[in-house]
This record gives sequence, structure tokens and C-alpha cells, in this order.
Amino acid sequence: MRINPDKCVACGNCTYVCPVGAIYIDPEIRRATVNRDECVECYTCYNGLSQEHLNPTFVRTVRKVFQAFRLRFDPEPDVCPTGAFEPDELKWPRTVRRAFSDPRVPHESTGVHGRGTEEVKTNDVSGRVGIGETGFTIEFGRPGVGASFKDIQTMCWALAKAGVAFEKRNPVTSLMSDVATGTIREDIMNERVLSAIVEIKVPAERTEEIIRLVWDVEKRIDTVIALGVGTRCDENGEDHVVEPILERLGYHPQRAKTNIGLGRVAQAALLEKT
Repeated sequence: MRINPDKCVACGNCTYVCPVGAIYIDPEIRRATVNRDECVECYTCYNGLSQEHLNPTFVRTVRKVFQAFRLRFDPEPDVCPTGAFEPDELKWPRTVRRAFSDPRVPHESTGVHGRGTEEVKTNDVSGRVGIGETGFTIEFGRPGVGASFKDIQTMCWALAKAGVAFEKRNPVTSLMSDVATGTIREDIMNERVLSAIVEIKVPAERTEEIIRLVWDVEKRIDTVIALGVGTRCDENGEDHVVEPILERLGYHPQRAKTNIGLGRVAQAALLEKT
């Protein structure tokens, strides 16, 4: 994303909209500017602000006149008064930023919008986690923070060294040059995203081991991590294996929501029975 300096009037509205703080008012040119290193191409600024397309010269003149009388003339806070935003034509590897950061854009590798995965929490559809297994979603970044693939690489290397299996139908896995070692493609190492999710699964008895591994690695990377843990319930809808482990580690598991498959059945065996 770029801001046309010929149109920008430095009203500052866009600086509050950017979820990673990549837009600032450059004091030298007195225009809003996008820090391209920090921008994750989420298009929040472009889609979140109304574009009014007023004449920039007129707006600047009115503001100067008002300033002379110690008055302010500012547009509404959800408006770019001159339509100064101009999306760049993104090319590889920068296209990765938008794929992971703009929820309206589907991933080429999965066809799923946003971060590009149905995740383990839709296990009734994906069937990824079996009985006696624990599925993990390790989410990097959040609005206001973001994450780099260098951070994600550090975690993936540690997980691969521990002998875990990365979910094949996950966009981060599709960007690995060597899945066995968790090595991500070198050409995207300098890219940043709003957030990304790594998915793995292990036998249930390794749950505590993996959680402690994530705890250790997150201290060495410059972003926030949200750890999701999922497992199959028994025939009574209860879990007596993973939940006690989480409680012992200081977590307090709660049934926050239930994801349903909306009629989609993933397992061929179930289809044959119906």
C-alpha cells in the first residue's frame, strides 16, 4: 500500500486505522507515509476509510485559513478526504503478506480466506485429529503486533527437531522448502504478516512436552503467541486425558464454543455408512 503525497493532506486519520502502526506523518514532507517494512498489506486502511476524493489543494487551503484563526478543520475520523490511498501491484514474495493478513483474500494453497486453514477446531470436517491424539494451533501475531517469518521459522525448527508432524493442508507448511526440518523458503524470510498459524499433532501423552517447548521458544521471538489445544472427546462428550494435563500446567479449560461441519463429512468411511 502507498499513499500518494500529491493527494495527502496529513489529516492523520489513517494513522489510527493501521492495525500494525505502519502509517505515520512524516515531519519532513508533512504527509502520511507507509513504512513498507512494517506494512502487512492487510488493506485495512484502504477498505476501512471512506474515500471522499476532495481536491487536495482546496482542503490544504481551507486548513491553513482556519489555522490562521486558531481553528481546526478536520474530516470525519473514518474518512480519507482526498482518496490518497493507492494499492501497489503486489508481486512475489510480498503477495504472501496480503494472503495472510487480508481476510477477504483466499490462499492459493488452500482456497480458504484469511490465514488459509480450517484449523483443528473444525475437526468434525477435517478429521485431522484422531482418538488418542492432540492437535495444536500455534498462532503468531495479532493486530497491533504482527509477526515475521523469521519468528515462525524459529518455532518450526524447534518443533521439527522434536519430531512433530506438520499439517500438510496448512499454508505455512506449503511455504516450507523442507517439511522434515521445518525450514521455510528463504525468499519469504523478510516478509511480515498480521498473523499466521502453524498446525501440528502428536500422541496425547506428548501434550505437556509440546506446550513446554512452545513456552521456551516464545521467549526468544519478537511477537505474541496464542496456543490452541484440541483433542477428541469420548462417547459421552468428555475429555479425561488432555484436560487434566492442561489443568496441571495452570490452564483452566472452558467450553467456549462448538464448531459444526454444516453437513460436510470428511471421512470416506462415514460416507459409506450413510
